[in-house]
Amino acid sequence: MDPIPLSPALKEAFRELLDDRSPAVRKALLDKLRENGDEAEIFLKSVVNGDNRILARHAEWFLGELKIDDPRSDFSDFIRSLNYELETGAFLLSRTVYPEIDVGGYCQFLDEIALRCREIMVQPMSTRDQCRAINRVVFHEYGFRGNAEHYTDPRNSFLSEVLRRRRGIPITLCILYILVAQRCGLSLEPVGIPGHFLVGCFMETVPFFVDPFENGAFRSPEEVFEHLRRHNVPPKLTYLAPSPIREVLCRSCRNLVNHYQAANQPDRAGLFARFVDEFEATYQSHIRGTQS
Repeated sequence: MDPIPLSPALKEAFRELLDDRSPAVRKALLDKLRENGDEAEIFLKSVVNGDNRILARHAEWFLGELKIDDPRSDFSDFIRSLNYELETGAFLLSRTVYPEIDVGGYCQFLDEIALRCREIMVQPMSTRDQCRAINRVVFHEYGFRGNAEHYTDPRNSFLSEVLRRRRGIPITLCILYILVAQRCGLSLEPVGIPGHFLVGCFMETVPFFVDPFENGAFRSPEEVFEHLRRHNVPPKLTYLAPSPIREVLCRSCRNLVNHYQAANQPDRAGLFARFVDEFEATYQSHIRGTQS
């Protein structure tokens, strides 16, 4: 039987049925998607990479049922798309090693943390006070902390594992912090200084920084510079600028190369080295395209 072309109307019909929880509807939709093979895969992956996180979770379920889910290919597609979004990218990165994770469940966990933060945020509050509320919830009530004892454990670099184990390294704890803050209406930025990662707040007259690896300690720009001096790094104002999402995820991959090498897992190290190369090649190609 030839596949039925996925017309715009048919795509819209499928989209409306993706979150229908009726077993009969899900089975009928699965059968229709199976009839359309490659076209169904393209459609479902477009939903997974779209803005609607609820539909994305359902689309992932259908991809899994169709046995056409390829998390490593999905992350490569994300890299090449240049359409970078922090939460999507962090979970796609996690699925390259943990393909069976319940992304929807982890998103709901982030929602739960943010809901608790909003419960203790009495408006009007300054940005600094809102960050104090996030600190109380994330580090004291939920017990997230830096994994200084086992810093090079590769699990520290995957958001799903950080949420499960409540342990991480600076970059993943910063991602967690920013995603919770976004759900609370706070626009914070990742800031990758040499050898460390911070959360930057640029909404006040003088910016300040949060160090999630140190239980949310606040740092002034001068304190960040002093940290760099102690590590023999000459301070530069550019170090305090927000890091692009591309660089955040690429830096996570670089960390994983090093950590898997330290764990004597060369195949995994090679996988993430290829992702680093892909990030860099895609970026360079994009730059050349904008200059031509």
